Amino acid sequence: MSVRPEVIAANQAYAAGFDKGDLALPPARRFAILTCMDARLDPAKYAGLAEGDAHVIRNAGGRASDDAIRSLVISYKLLGTREWFVVHHTDCGMEFFTNEVMGGLLASSLETAELGPDGFVDVGAGPGSDVGRSIDWLTISDQAGAVVDDVRRIREHPLVPGGIPVYGYVYDVRTGLLVEIPEATAAGAAAAAATA
Repeated sequence: MSVRPEVIAANQAYAAGFDKGDLALPPARRFAILTCMDARLDPAKYAGLAEGDAHVIRNAGGRASDDAIRSLVISYKLLGTREWFVVHHTDCGMEFFTNEVMGGLLASSLETAELGPDGFVDVGAGPGSDVGRSIDWLTISDQAGAVVDDVRRIREHPLVPGGIPVYGYVYDVRTGLLVEIPEATAAGAAAAAATA
């Protein structure tokens, strides 16, 4: 059964009292968050955001992919953000498989896999596709290390100005707290000359 009717009904109720049509295009609080698409994370709540406050870029794992960096550069260059947060989280699904596992699952079947006690298993019938074997799925084997890697990748990108601080955090899905990864925040520190 589709959730489409529920989504449309919720949107109609939202639109009936909508009063945000005059918000400016640039984010009012001038920052961006790169975070995971996990449904348990609500950046508006964990970062105290209202509509129009910040850019929120989401993908599987909250990884600094080429597309995420593209969005961050647009956020700064055209819309004036001045600080960026990379926020991964505990119990992330990207920790439960590898590139090899994902490639194998897709080669077997394009149907949804199931997570069992020994990892993901394919329960669908073929056909599959070998194309998934050539993709870097940006999986995570060390959560804090992945935050450091992503902050460094952003910091070292030639289109990212040195004056933008990039902070690294892990959101704890059990407590709701943002836990700073000091090594990531240090790696993302703004250049001294640019902050003066």
